[in-house]
Amino acid sequence: MDKELRGVGSVIALLWLVHAIDWMIPVDFNDYGLVPRTASGLIGIVTMPFLHGNWGHLMSNTVPLAVLLFIVCGLRDDVWDVVGSIVIAGGVLLWCFGREAIHVGASGLVYGLMGFLIASGFAQKKIIPILVSLVVGFFYGSSFLFGILPTAGESVSWDGHLCGAVAGVITAYVLAKTPEVSEASV
Repeated sequence: MDKELRGVGSVIALLWLVHAIDWMIPVDFNDYGLVPRTASGLIGIVTMPFLHGNWGHLMSNTVPLAVLLFIVCGLRDDVWDVVGSIVIAGGVLLWCFGREAIHVGASGLVYGLMGFLIASGFAQKKIIPILVSLVVGFFYGSSFLFGILPTAGESVSWDGHLCGAVAGVITAYVLAKTPEVSEASV
């Protein structure tokens, strides 16, 4: 668990470091964001979570990302598999179906983690994950719902939120059906 918690801290620090470097040098890193259905936008599938439009955008993603990552760390040993699956699947969905824009920010991952936590309790059919699902749904439900709708605003990547949420739900169900291998049986 300590290793995963250090990992969460490292991810958050990396987000801030990338934005600080972007802020200091005369190159706009956001040019490397995800642009749907373009060859140059493919790189954004993996870079998008690390790029932010401004300090406020970074801050608004930092707190929920840290909270949700800590929750996933407390529930699962494969937290980085979960994160990687959500980032890749959400990014591919956004690249295929997103509206024409440069998409940046970790909010697709945030919505993916919300979708994952809400769905995983029911997918696993275990009491603790179901309780976590209900708590996450209670605290994040309204922002979750309104963040995946086109009414979220033109400057908001609601389609990125939606694709991340779908990726989180898919990840929850895929991992619930995958038997966990303990170290003793390897």
